[in-house]
Amino acid sequence: MEDFAAYITDSMQRQVLFWDILRKRGNIYLEHLEEGQPPVLVFDYEMVLDGRKFERPVNFSLVRILERREANADPLPDKQERREDAETAPRKERPRRPILIIDPRAGHGPGIGGSKQDSEIGMALKNGHPVYFMLFYTEPFKGQTLVDVQQAQVRFLEEVRRRHPDTEKPAIIGNCQAGWAAALVAADRPDVAGPLVLNGSPLSYWSGVEGANPMRYKGGILGGVWINSLLSDLGNGLFDGANLVSNFENLNPSNTYWTKLYNVYDKVDTEEHRFLDFEKWWGGFFMMTRDEIHFIVENLFVGNRLERGKLWLQEGQVLDLKKLEDPIVIFASSGDNITPPQQALNWIPRVYETTEDLKRHKQVIIYIVHEDIGHLGIFVSAKVAQKEHNQIIGSVEMIPYLAPGLYEMVIEEEPSKPWMNDYKVSFVERTVEQIQEYDDGIEDEEAFVPVSTFSQANDAAYKIFVSPFIQKITNRYTAEILKQLHPLRVQRYAISDLNPFMLPFKTMGRFVRKNRKPIDRNTNFFAKIEKNLSSLIEESLDLKRDMNDRKDEFVFKLIYDNPVTKYFFTPAIEGLVYGKKPEEEILAKEERRKTDRELWLSRMEEGGFEEGLARIMVAMMNADAILDRSELIMAQQIIREHPRLRTMEPSQLRKLAVEQSRILQVDREQALNALPKLIHLKKDREEALKIAERIARADEQIQDPERILLDRLRSAMNIADL
Repeated sequence: MEDFAAYITDSMQRQVLFWDILRKRGNIYLEHLEEGQPPVLVFDYEMVLDGRKFERPVNFSLVRILERREANADPLPDKQERREDAETAPRKERPRRPILIIDPRAGHGPGIGGSKQDSEIGMALKNGHPVYFMLFYTEPFKGQTLVDVQQAQVRFLEEVRRRHPDTEKPAIIGNCQAGWAAALVAADRPDVAGPLVLNGSPLSYWSGVEGANPMRYKGGILGGVWINSLLSDLGNGLFDGANLVSNFENLNPSNTYWTKLYNVYDKVDTEEHRFLDFEKWWGGFFMMTRDEIHFIVENLFVGNRLERGKLWLQEGQVLDLKKLEDPIVIFASSGDNITPPQQALNWIPRVYETTEDLKRHKQVIIYIVHEDIGHLGIFVSAKVAQKEHNQIIGSVEMIPYLAPGLYEMVIEEEPSKPWMNDYKVSFVERTVEQIQEYDDGIEDEEAFVPVSTFSQANDAAYKIFVSPFIQKITNRYTAEILKQLHPLRVQRYAISDLNPFMLPFKTMGRFVRKNRKPIDRNTNFFAKIEKNLSSLIEESLDLKRDMNDRKDEFVFKLIYDNPVTKYFFTPAIEGLVYGKKPEEEILAKEERRKTDRELWLSRMEEGGFEEGLARIMVAMMNADAILDRSELIMAQQIIREHPRLRTMEPSQLRKLAVEQSRILQVDREQALNALPKLIHLKKDREEALKIAERIARADEQIQDPERILLDRLRSAMNIADL
C-alpha cells in the first residue's frame, strides 16, 4: 500500500509536468514561427552571401560560424596538458582548409548540425578549420528551381574559395538530403569542391534488403510523383515540408505515438530540456516549390538517375558521380531505417564496377558503418560527434593523400587517453565486392524500373485532367487553411497557451516542481508494472508496423514485379535494366584499362629524388593494407621537415602521391625495381630508407609486411642493413 500511495502521488505529479512540457513545446513552436523560424544553431555567425538578393533569388544564404555562444565550452580540464605532437603542429604552419556544412532541407529547417556544442560544427572548430554554414529560409521564391539552388550553392563555394586562397579547396559535409545536394554541386564544379562527407545520405534510392527498408516502396505504391504534384497544387504552388516529416514519423509509429512521449513522462524531471530543444527543430516545417519537389522525387527517388549518371540538371548538363575528383567519406548506420547502408553505399559498385576501375579514376572513397545509431543520431548525437565526426573531420586534411582505392575507416573502441578523445584510427583497404555484401542482391531492384514509367504516365494524366481543376479552386487562403490543419501543426498549437484549457497546467506545474515527490522507479512495484505495460504497447505498435511493411512490400511486388509489367514497361526507360553490358561498351572499357596501364608503366622511371621518396613513403604506408592515421601524421611531419618537400604546394604533393600510388598499383615489383633510377646518390638512398623506417615505426611497432618491404627496399637500392 505504501508503494501504491507513493506511485499514485508520483504519477499525478508526472502527469501535470508532462502536460506542462507539451504546453511549452506548443509555445516554443509559436514563438519560433513568430521569429521567422531562424536556425537552431548554438553558435554565432555572420552573413557572407544572401541568396535572396541574387539575380535568380533563392531562399538560401551562406554564413560563417564565428564562435560558440556558451562560455567554458572546452571539454578538457585546465589541469590537463594539451599535447603538441605531429597532429596539432600543422595548424601553426599552414592554415587548414575551410569546411562548409549543409543541413538537410527535407521538411525541417537548418541548424541541427550545430544545435549542440558537441556537433559537427563544434568538432570542425575544435580541429582548427574555418567553418561555413548554409542557411535556408521557410518559404522559397516563386519560380525557384533546383537548378537555381544548385547554382547558388556553387556561388557560395566560389566565395569560400576566394576568401581562403592559401588553403586547399573547402571540404563539404552534407547531412541526409544535403549529401546528394552536395554531390550534385561537386560533380558539376569539382574545381571548387574539396572532400565530401556524406552522413546518412541516400544516393542509391532503389537499394535495400527484402523484408526491410519499406520506405523505398512508398513511391511505387502511391503511383509515383503525381501525389507530390497534387499536394503542391493544394498548397497553391508550394509543397508543405510537414508531409515529408509525416513520412518519417510513420516509419516508426511506436516511437512517434508512444515511446518518445512516454520517455518524457517516465523521465519528466530530466528530459524537459533535451525534448524541447529537439522539438524546436523537429516542429519547424519548411516549404519547397512544386518544381523542386517534382525534380527530386522524379529524378532521384523514383528515377534513380543520379546513381546511373543520367541526371539532367538542365539542358546540356548531365551529372555523373564519376566526375567527383576529391575523396568521399560515407557515414552510414545499420540502425538507420531512412537511409540504410545499402542506399548510402550501393552507388559505389554501380559507378565503379570493380576496385581496379575505382583506382583507375584516381578516386578515394572511405566508408564507416555504425552498428545501431538511428538516422538522426548520425548527425545529431553528441556521442557520435565526439567520436566519429571528430575523427572524420580530424582526418580530412590527410585523406587526399591516400592511395586511390576503397577503404573502411576503423575507429578503436576506446581512446588511449579518454580526456583527449585520442582514438586510434586506421583505414583498411576494401574491395567493391565487399560493399555488395551489405545487400542481399540487386535482383529485387529490377521491380523499380517500371515504377518510373508508371510515375511519368500518372503525372502526365494528372496534369492534363486533374491539375487545372485543382488550381482553379485553390488560392493562398485555402492553402493556408490546409497548412494549419496539418496534424503535426495542430498537435502543437492546440496544446499551447492559445488553448485556455492548458493554462492551469502552467500554475500547477510550478507548484508540483516545488513539492515534487519522485519515487524510485526501479524498485517500486507499480512503476515496474507501468514499464512492462509500456513495453507491451511499444511491441504491439512495432508488430503492426512490421505487418504493414510486409503488406506494402507484397503489394509493390504484386504490381511491379511480374513478367507482364516488366515486359510492357521496362523498355520505356533506356539503360535502367541491370544486366549484361553491350559488347561495344565492354571493349571500350577494356581499351581504357589497357591505355591507363600503359600510361603508368611508361612513367615508372620518370622523375628524381622527390618521386622516388614519395613512392617509398606510399609503399610503406600501404604495406599491410591497413593505413594507420599515425603513419599519415608521420608522413606529414616528414614533409614539413624535409628541405625538398616542404616547399611544395599541397596540390603538388597530392598529385605526386596519387601518381606514385597508381604506379605502385599497376606493377608494384617493377615500381620498386625502378627506384635506383630515380634516387641516384647513395646518401639519398640511405636517407629514403631511414624515412621509410620512420613511417614503419609510426605506430610504435614494425609489422611483418613492413619488415619485408624494408628488406625489399634495401635490396632494390643496393643498401646493406643500416
